[in-house]
Amino acid sequence: MMATQAVAAPWPGGKRVAVVLTYDDTLVSQLDTAIPALDAAGLKGTFFLIGSKIAPEQIARWRSAAAEGHELGNHSIRHACPQANYPPAKKIDTSETYDVDTMLTEIRTMNTMLTAIDGKPQHSYATPCGQHLAGGVDYLPALRASGLARYTRAADPSERSLDPMDVPARFFPSSATGADLIAAVQDAERKGGMIVFGFHGVGGDYLSVSAEAHAQLLAYLKAHSDTIWVAPFSTVIGYATRPRA
Repeated sequence: MMATQAVAAPWPGGKRVAVVLTYDDTLVSQLDTAIPALDAAGLKGTFFLIGSKIAPEQIARWRSAAAEGHELGNHSIRHACPQANYPPAKKIDTSETYDVDTMLTEIRTMNTMLTAIDGKPQHSYATPCGQHLAGGVDYLPALRASGLARYTRAADPSERSLDPMDVPARFFPSSATGADLIAAVQDAERKGGMIVFGFHGVGGDYLSVSAEAHAQLLAYLKAHSDTIWVAPFSTVIGYATRPRA
């Protein structure tokens, strides 16, 4: 959950902790519930989009979210995961059928789609299912070398030194309460580092947290803005890894 060893305090404005709110998979509940809740609280999130799930009628809404300061990130075109992660799956959607070149081509193509939506030349990336295998080969070294993404979010909560291409994140079960989410922020603040939250559905869709729990988290973050810095993924990781005098 934490990445503290390579993150020097203080955060901007003397804040004690950085909180990143990320949302995966291009879900309708993110447009209908999460983004309005973020906007009402004056907070910005990062939405990792799957190209094959972007419906034409949603493009204007994602473009509007980006214009309002939310970050759109790359979650690949088809979200290829190991067969064991979600059987049964179409063979084309399993990472076993990919190779490294195919995966990088997909990431490059998704970057182009995102640029067409938000006009930004650079996008962060989140590994599908938190893994970076293509045909059994780790593609993360090739992704590092390619320049296609400066920052990559993982999906495990391991405590480790900050690697901008393998940033840990904390996901919660659907039973999580607002108190559970807030306790994670408080723990991060005690340690003086950062926490990256990972969400899928919010009040709907799948792997969801309740809209109430999500709203309670946002209310807490807003109420404690004197000590908590909430910003999009690329903003926080860029700050944490900036050159220091």
